[in-house]
Amino acid sequence: MTTPLSSIAPFTAGTGTFSPAPGQRIDPTLARSWLLVNAAQPERFAPAEDSAADIVVLDIEDAVAPKDKAAALQNTVDWLTSGHTAWVRLNGYGTPWWEQDMAALAATLPTALGGTVASGGLAGVVLAMVESTDHVNETAARLPGIPVVALVETARGLQRVNSIAAARGTFRLAFGIGDFRRDTGLGDSPMALAYTRSQFTIAAKATGLPGPIDGPTVGSTGVKLAEATAVTAEFGMTGKICLAPEQCAAVNEGLSPSQEELAWAHGFLTDFEADGGEIRNGSDLPRKARAEKILSLAEAFGVTSTRYPDQDNSLAAPSDTYHY
Repeated sequence: MTTPLSSIAPFTAGTGTFSPAPGQRIDPTLARSWLLVNAAQPERFAPAEDSAADIVVLDIEDAVAPKDKAAALQNTVDWLTSGHTAWVRLNGYGTPWWEQDMAALAATLPTALGGTVASGGLAGVVLAMVESTDHVNETAARLPGIPVVALVETARGLQRVNSIAAARGTFRLAFGIGDFRRDTGLGDSPMALAYTRSQFTIAAKATGLPGPIDGPTVGSTGVKLAEATAVTAEFGMTGKICLAPEQCAAVNEGLSPSQEELAWAHGFLTDFEADGGEIRNGSDLPRKARAEKILSLAEAFGVTSTRYPDQDNSLAAPSDTYHY
């Protein structure tokens, strides 16, 4: 029997519900790299756990052929009940496998309830092919206390992204680029997907969700991956799906405060305090908030300053309310 929605225990950041563990190293409200791992290949689980990924996601959906679904689900349950922590990408609501996913993963909940996942267990789920609030809420009801990332991958889902973002069970939004492009016929250039990415960010911000998670850049490392991650950041998205462990470090770097931003933040706050910490003009409050956010993220990600503010690396004030 389905658990009533009134019994869903929401996952709330900053309330003691997050415990760092291999497979979930960074608070998922902030996590940058979300590494998908084919759950039909359990030999990949340990290398993924040892990688630079903020979040490891065992994939029992797109990466797994129908004939291998049962084995992939069992591999996932075995991993989660043997002292390991991970997220799981679920099959879409309404597919023949969703009900099986729910029943099997519910058995892994005792070690994860209350958010204590350091000893192993299901940390969260990424629900594929979300097209309505019911998809998210029904999943959340079956896995109480477990955060649900809504992976929107179709034109119908995008049309409803605002209501999906506002759904009680939605923890964070994610963009399934490959299926979305197949559904719509759109290209993969930043211009072609600009409207779509913007809709994710606007929906997330309007409903108080963390920044959305961008889709993967297939088969890319090096300069191309860095450029793609810069596009992710430019559109206000704060996470990115990765398809290989070697992508994670580059994504983490690209979605963390840069040395230039850190230099600016330290410089602004130093000057602000030197002037007595008094609001001097209309730009001070937004600039102060921006500087504090940069330093807070740097602390969360373990990024340290390697340079200090000077004329050569300082940034322009990040506010359109700047006044001389």
